[in-house]
Amino acid sequence: MLTEGSLWVQRRAGCLPQPSLHPQPIARQAEPVSHRIPFKIGQPKKQIVPKTVERDFEREYGKLQQLEEQTKRLQKDLKKSTDADLAMSKSAVKISLDLLSNPLCEQDQDFLNMVTALDTAMKRMDAFNQEKVNQIQKTVIEPLKKFGSVFPSLNMAVKRREQALQDYRRLQAKVEKYEEKEKTGPVLAKLHQAREELRPVRDDFEAKNKQLLDEMPRFYNSRLDYFQPSFESLIRAQVVYYSEMHKIFGDLTQQLDQPGHTDEQRERENEARLSELRALSIVADD
Repeated sequence: MLTEGSLWVQRRAGCLPQPSLHPQPIARQAEPVSHRIPFKIGQPKKQIVPKTVERDFEREYGKLQQLEEQTKRLQKDLKKSTDADLAMSKSAVKISLDLLSNPLCEQDQDFLNMVTALDTAMKRMDAFNQEKVNQIQKTVIEPLKKFGSVFPSLNMAVKRREQALQDYRRLQAKVEKYEEKEKTGPVLAKLHQAREELRPVRDDFEAKNKQLLDEMPRFYNSRLDYFQPSFESLIRAQVVYYSEMHKIFGDLTQQLDQPGHTDEQRERENEARLSELRALSIVADD
């Protein structure tokens, strides 16, 4: 272990360096390169797109994105509705056919007449329902599908505008980089070249940006004129269908109603018959 005295002896012998009477200042570490660069390439200082313009663009494009989603949802809901309508009328026809094949119809002429009237009504309902669905498919669902097919092209135009904006920012930053350098011959040459590269890219972005800002509101506002005939057709199809259903079931009611019988009387008669059936030994509880 070295003591303070032994250290002094070694310094005197020249084994250890003598402490300086004038200590040298500590050298500062070089500042990282990234800290000396005022900005990164691709992030220009200049605001190349005014914030108000960017807000207008985002607002208009957001409205179209919402319209696209609503159009898809409406088309899907209408398809589900028409499929359910067809399934309902087809099931009603099948029920009436099953009743016609029931052995009761062979034994009771009145019951056969009633079921035959029901079968006729169900087939008429199914025919009108098919006509309604065909009209909705042709005048509402197909126009919705065609309208929705426009959005992929619109979204692609927005992507091209975004790519043009990125190229514009990158080249603008490149120009700014050379503008801040010392104006030597090579730097001036590179600055000139960078400005030449920037000009067509800037013009391309401004053209794409202007076109979208002009046409996106026009496209959004056109939805009213486009969809109004379709929605009117949808309403007319429903009105015609339910008007025919009113006639069909009105005729059926007249054929089935027994004079002097109310719903309460029919319910009491059914309960009385059910009680008679329950009294039979084969259905009695053990």
